[in-house]
Amino acid sequence: MHPLPNIFPLLQTERLDLVELQPWHAAGLLHLFSDPRVTRYYHIMPLKTEMDAERVISYFYHRFKDQLGIRWGITLRGQSKLIGTIGFNSFPQLHRGVLVYALAHPYWGQGYMTEAILEMVRYGFRQLELSRIEAEVMPENTSSERVLQKNGFRQEGTLKKWMEWEGRLFDINMWALVRE
Repeated sequence: MHPLPNIFPLLQTERLDLVELQPWHAAGLLHLFSDPRVTRYYHIMPLKTEMDAERVISYFYHRFKDQLGIRWGITLRGQSKLIGTIGFNSFPQLHRGVLVYALAHPYWGQGYMTEAILEMVRYGFRQLELSRIEAEVMPENTSSERVLQKNGFRQEGTLKKWMEWEGRLFDINMWALVRE
């Protein structure tokens, strides 16, 4: 893997801008991560205040600066309203990245996440030279699994008791896309 760049890369798709999260995105991030429909399968403590959202933005900023992960905000092309996030939560080994994403409920079912994931795959394979992109999905999250399938990911199996969250263990379906 090439190291992450020093300057946060701005990416575009046909309908989306993938931008660096800024403190002024806090209200949008609060809206996103306080919606139980969004956080149902997303292991994050639901946000309660804009200050909580600002802390998350700061966390993402430091993960990028420390070369541990990168997370973009998703906006509609040419607009500033945050509708989601996407990126690589971590790089467990230099050749692989763990994809993570969330989209505000009003934008579900319109192909936005399929489009954003396609751009992440391009960026991960071309710029970061990853050999493998993984996504960990709770078995009940069939919508997330469908969007991964649309982007060529394959389910490799179920990892039993893979994730611990709030004192409980959860099975996780491992999805991956391998660069040929």
